Amino acid sequence: MTLEELVQRARTLAAGPRRILGIAGAPGAGKSTLATRIAAEVGPCALAVPMDGFHLADVELRRLGRRDRKGAPDTFDVLGYIALLRRIREQTGDIVYAPAFERDIEEPIAGSIPVGPGISLVITEGNYLLHDQDPWPQVRPLLDECWWIELDGQPRRARLIERHVQFGKPRPLAREWVEGSDERNAQTVRDGVRRADLVVRGDLPGLT
Repeated sequence: MTLEELVQRARTLAAGPRRILGIAGAPGAGKSTLATRIAAEVGPCALAVPMDGFHLADVELRRLGRRDRKGAPDTFDVLGYIALLRRIREQTGDIVYAPAFERDIEEPIAGSIPVGPGISLVITEGNYLLHDQDPWPQVRPLLDECWWIELDGQPRRARLIERHVQFGKPRPLAREWVEGSDERNAQTVRDGVRRADLVVRGDLPGLT
């Protein structure tokens, strides 16, 4: 499927009452890039709302002893994310504020993304939208469609290393993090592809 065909599919979703499109996949597969591109192509009625806004803050991860596993399924406020998706579906006449994730400081920022009444397509992306470990399965019924973005292991890992370096990690530490934490998370989510409505290539022409 081409990028133009994906955009048209998203436009069809956006043509009616508010819909939520999910984009899932392993770390570094290109989820946020695709979500941002689709939203831009569809126009002002579409908005990207990342799952990463529900990362637990570092201070809480340290209290829980999970800071070295940041990005694992139990390092997110899953129930908060589920509650936001429900509000987005139900409160279409009001502004619903969603959190963003600021990579420069590696922390979530509350109230950063206003989902207003004029938004008919919300595109949410993240590793665990199709994850089968409780309470993550509560996410899928709240999505009208969910696409899986797939990218081969080596290009995906190389992309992740460069991203970590860009945001301040020394290259050896970035490589260690990718080969450890990120790859464990990639293995955790890999079965989600079976529950997707559509599989998209992460190296799609026009996307990278």
